[in-house]
Amino acid sequence: MAVLALAGCSRSDPNLNQTGANPDLPGLNETLVPPMKIANPVGWNGELPTVPDGFVVTAMATDLKIPRQILVLPNGDILIAEGSGGHAPKLRPKDFIAGVIKAKGKTSVKGGNRITLLRDANGDGQPEVRTTFIDNLDAPYGMAFVDGALYVAEQGALVRFDYQPGQTRITAPRQELTKLPSAINHHWTKSLTASADGQTLYVGIGSNSNIGERGMDVEQDRAVVWAIDRQTGAHRTFVTGIRNPTALAIEPTTSALWAVVNERDELGPQLVPDYLTSVREGAFYGWPYSYWGQNTDPRVHPQKPDLVQTAVKPDYALGSHVAALGLSFATAGGFGGGFSQGAFIGEHGSWNRQDLSGYKVAWVPFAGGRPAGPPVDFLTGFIKDGEARGRPVGVTFDAQRRILLVADDLSNTVWRIAPRQ
Repeated sequence: MAVLALAGCSRSDPNLNQTGANPDLPGLNETLVPPMKIANPVGWNGELPTVPDGFVVTAMATDLKIPRQILVLPNGDILIAEGSGGHAPKLRPKDFIAGVIKAKGKTSVKGGNRITLLRDANGDGQPEVRTTFIDNLDAPYGMAFVDGALYVAEQGALVRFDYQPGQTRITAPRQELTKLPSAINHHWTKSLTASADGQTLYVGIGSNSNIGERGMDVEQDRAVVWAIDRQTGAHRTFVTGIRNPTALAIEPTTSALWAVVNERDELGPQLVPDYLTSVREGAFYGWPYSYWGQNTDPRVHPQKPDLVQTAVKPDYALGSHVAALGLSFATAGGFGGGFSQGAFIGEHGSWNRQDLSGYKVAWVPFAGGRPAGPPVDFLTGFIKDGEARGRPVGVTFDAQRRILLVADDLSNTVWRIAPRQ
């Protein structure tokens, strides 16, 4: 208890601006145990999240089993990946404490290890069909649909399923395209998107530790994005030093790959900002040796100053410890008005600072394929009186229906946001 009390002394500075291209970065603030606070789950109790004027939000599906990411098929059917993975052993006393804190902010429901299909043929937000589309998966997370096939990134493999239009259940065996790094799996989620031409599948693979404390041998093929040939399964390392790329998406005006990334812990409540960035082939993003460009992390031994000099700065800070897990670009004009060009970002919410951050869906406006302004709160209300009613994860904009879908893995709900008619 004394250790926890000591950790609670670390407070954030509300005057720091930690979003945008040039975030304020305070000095290092290492503590024996990092400050930890999770919002106690209370559920929605009949209430709804808050949306901007002119929008309406409804619960499209409830009683799910840890919904993570969402994909809309060409015919409008909605796929929801449900599950939870990882099997990293705890190394330090602070790992056990963090585990207890983080567990308090999670659902008691066991992950479904499945993909659920919703069909809303008339577009009223109330699905006429809900089926288990694929079951017996191993912690599915990222999904992509290309040329009549569904690709699913499980925690240990990228797999393929042939799809027939209108199909509501797939029972055929999966086809393994390639194995994915899964030893230890400190960060188990494997994000996934397809290139604009459909020939390449990009998979985000998180680090096996916070800051290399397990040794760098176990970080082989971790903290990277792989580019995988969709036909052969052959892969190459696309970028390195990208600690935990939790969601990937293609920016529609440039066809460039972008990611949201969760940065390192235990340097204080305002280090290091999680970020949104273009993913430039061959780039090194700093982990574990530096952060936000050439800011050296003194905890890593041996240091690699020559490598640090090559580290690129991310494009756009989202705030420290917001835990961004969802990314989807508006397409075909988005919602119009102030939400026509840009990115929706699902922020799962902090556990490692005393004042909560994240717990919302943010909008980052774009112009010319680049971020072009401060973030805007789009879906909020997940925190009420310091307690959590839900926690957003994956976000998906459906241009055909002109709706945004948001997975909430605390209340096990998929939210539907649409313009008010």
